Amino acid sequence: QVHFVESGGGLVQPGGSLRLSCVVSGFNFDFGTIGWFRQTPGKQHEGVSCMSKKDGATWHADSVKGRLTMSADYAKSTVYLQMNSLKPEDTAVYYCATVGAYGCSAYVMSTFGNMDYWGKGTLVTVSA
Repeated sequence: QVHFVESGGGLVQPGGSLRLSCVVSGFNFDFGTIGWFRQTPGKQHEGVSCMSKKDGATWHADSVKGRLTMSADYAKSTVYLQMNSLKPEDTAVYYCATVGAYGCSAYVMSTFGNMDYWGKGTLVTVSA
């Protein structure tokens, strides 16, 4: 069983920054993929970014490239999502999620159902 502790969400003005953190336990970073999804009310989960340690692959959605960046501190079993130049449309609940069978790719992040485990999420609100 994989467990997540997500933090860092909050209210920020447009153009501002936040850093989300996700501490993971029970997941072997040497295999599989860890990523961030987001969801707004009434919409499906949207893949934001992912990374896999085994092959060094990373992926970011076109909508966030250049503004949101995922990184990891494997010694701390923690992944981060640095969020800069935030826009109101970035408002969502952000979820940390893992999958053991696939490497990081646009395909694996296209569907939340591809993930094996996920956290409870942290709310990011971008508003003036």
